[in-house]
Amino acid sequence: MDNFGILPPWLLIDPLLRSWLLEDIGRGDRTTQSLLTSSQMQVEAEWIAKAPGVIAGLPIANRVFELLDDKVSFVAIASDGEFYDHGQKIAQISGSLDALLMGERVALNLAMRLSGIASLTRQYVEVITDLPTNLVDTRKTTPGLRILEKYAAQVGGAVNHRMGLDDAVMIKDNHIAIAGGISKAIAQIRSRIPYPLTIEVETESLEQVKEALENKIDIIMLDNMSLAMMEEAVKVIHQHSDEIKIEASGNITLETIRAVAETGVDYISSSAPVTQSRWLDLSMRIKR
Repeated sequence: MDNFGILPPWLLIDPLLRSWLLEDIGRGDRTTQSLLTSSQMQVEAEWIAKAPGVIAGLPIANRVFELLDDKVSFVAIASDGEFYDHGQKIAQISGSLDALLMGERVALNLAMRLSGIASLTRQYVEVITDLPTNLVDTRKTTPGLRILEKYAAQVGGAVNHRMGLDDAVMIKDNHIAIAGGISKAIAQIRSRIPYPLTIEVETESLEQVKEALENKIDIIMLDNMSLAMMEEAVKVIHQHSDEIKIEASGNITLETIRAVAETGVDYISSSAPVTQSRWLDLSMRIKR
């Protein structure tokens, strides 16, 4: 399975990495700086996968070391998106010992977190890989890590949903309640949003689906519907138009995702690959 993610420019990522390095380093690495007689001791190290999974975040790890010392060489043996088994070497690093040890924790933490997301995402994607349905992530991400966690979801094979509230219009249950109905919400929002933002409406019943169709929206979300109701909703939408995209959401698990995809929806959104993933264990070993 060939999957890759598109990293945002370093202009956006570097301030995050700098802040995380400052959080960890504080006023200096007391242990390493007290141990060394010279901060320029040159060493080699390797990164090892201590558990099987999909690797993600190696370009980001490389950047962590670059920010500390641009002379550090970080050679990725694995590529983001590749599956690696326990004990396999995924990167070779060489450079000053103090830079490697100061950057080790931040670089590893990020790569482990992102690889965990990519690994669980891949499991979800593989269940529906033979069907024309895409797995989509959500905005349930760790504050400060969204652009990287969504990158990891891409690496695992998912499609990114909106990055933030300004990416698209999504009319949810609370918006509908405040406006007094789907039609009123759409009319008010459509008159104010800039072109060419798309409009998605969250629906919980066939009546709401039909009301959304009457307002010619772009995407209909079928939220927490039974499989029988979802199948009927897909049929109703396709009878009305083949251009409207259909998204299913709500309590999606590895056990249920295939049945949901078989209803004919275009997208299935789930927070689980991010919120329920476990870090993939990686380690750095310095070779004296």
